[in-house]
Amino acid sequence: MCGKELRRPGESGTGGFRKVQERRRGEPWDGKQRRKDQRQQETKAVQSGGGESDPCRQLGSASLLPCTSCHQLPAARQRTGPAWLRPPARSAPAVPLPAPGAPSRASRSRGRWGSAGSRMMHSLNEWLWWHEYWLPPGITWEDMKESEDIHYPQPQDLLLSIPCTLLLIIIRYLFERFIARPLGRKLGLRDKVRLNAPPSPVLETFYATHSKDPKKGELISLSKQCDLPTRKVERWFRYRRNQDKPSLTTKFCEASWRFTFYFISFFTGLAVLYDKPWFWDHRKCWVGYPQQPLLPSVFWYYMLELSFYSSLVCTLPFDVKRKDLSQQIVHHAATIFLICFSYCANYLRIGTLVMVIHDASDCILEPTKIFNYMKWRRICDGLFIIFSAVFLITRLLIFPYKVLYNTYYYSMELYQPFFGYYFMNALLMILQLLHVFWSCLIIHMVYRFILCGTMERDLRSDTEESDMAEEEREQMREKEKNGTMHFSNITNNNCIRNSGVQQLNSRAHLSNGHAKDR
Repeated sequence: MCGKELRRPGESGTGGFRKVQERRRGEPWDGKQRRKDQRQQETKAVQSGGGESDPCRQLGSASLLPCTSCHQLPAARQRTGPAWLRPPARSAPAVPLPAPGAPSRASRSRGRWGSAGSRMMHSLNEWLWWHEYWLPPGITWEDMKESEDIHYPQPQDLLLSIPCTLLLIIIRYLFERFIARPLGRKLGLRDKVRLNAPPSPVLETFYATHSKDPKKGELISLSKQCDLPTRKVERWFRYRRNQDKPSLTTKFCEASWRFTFYFISFFTGLAVLYDKPWFWDHRKCWVGYPQQPLLPSVFWYYMLELSFYSSLVCTLPFDVKRKDLSQQIVHHAATIFLICFSYCANYLRIGTLVMVIHDASDCILEPTKIFNYMKWRRICDGLFIIFSAVFLITRLLIFPYKVLYNTYYYSMELYQPFFGYYFMNALLMILQLLHVFWSCLIIHMVYRFILCGTMERDLRSDTEESDMAEEEREQMREKEKNGTMHFSNITNNNCIRNSGVQQLNSRAHLSNGHAKDR
């Protein structure tokens, strides 16, 4: 029944709504007057002294509200009369109080979200470590249970590389600061004096946001904004680019640190693998796979390599920037993924071969850079020839045969392909493509070495721009534009020829005259 039907004539607004509510509760229509009379009766009963025995009265309480001590209503407010006159009992809903130590509603909601998150993480963990991804068909994680004497690689072991990475970064900082830098000074290494670019907010903003090498149209617009000649603007950018390039001391320190590590790592790998059967016969890599126990020496060799490449990734923004920076990033990422995956999937024997093959040429490359920075040409040229031979042999011959052919064909003789098989070979192929890229650079450098007789510089490094070279290039451009280059070359050649003929004639006259005098 709606409230509109219950209203009588003259009932409107809030009062009419209150009367409707009173009728719903069973109260008469004159409920307001009834409540007023009831309050007057209660007041008279209290004043007459009938409530002295009431404990509330004894306490001096004249309140008509429910007593908080006895939890009962006063006698004057007892519900009497017919049922249709009594208001319905309206007791407060019983809200159970939380027990001491019980979780609150917020904590229970967090618990629900936490349980959902834990279930999601549990399902993700089960999906990630599903045995068909990591192990050959027919092998489960139950077959890889450890015992007191036999230990297998565990994924949580790789967390040890995090503190080892931080330790290597600290060791590198101390090595470069207190060993490499003083050693370079004693060996006579001196940095070139560079001219700093004068302060210019407009040019600095353009250099940082747009381009480090502006084109001709941009140079003209910048010269108008700064009210400077175009030549000075171009010189400013040349000075600014030279400021960002690393000094010889910085390059020397980085190459010294890498040489020290690669030297230690290479001979550590040889010491670890010298007595292992798979080092001499690569077919032995698959004997007993994947139930191949983890040796302590192999474990620490893995931690050493993984920590080093992780430290290179951390210090990559601060290292010397070369032209193959993107290739270096791909190489480091592929190497870290390869080390981690080969450890979790127990490809330890293949992983050790990959690491020792890479270190063989790297420990020769770094001293080549060091002697190149020190201008020791003969030693640098000799090491460059040795490095080129070792790199091309190890990366283009030994690596494809010992590693790629081994993982791609020999493993299929024992097990059918699975996800780990494809993922491992994909990472190895990425490394091989990088080997081909760097081999092309090395072959080009060897070609230039044969033509020039000496190794001028690393093709991946940027050379400093000098004012003389820039002025010579500008003069050449102006001559080519004016069409005087060809004419000057012809006149110079004719002058050289004429002077040469005159000198020969004078020598002939002198010799003849001397002969006649004799």
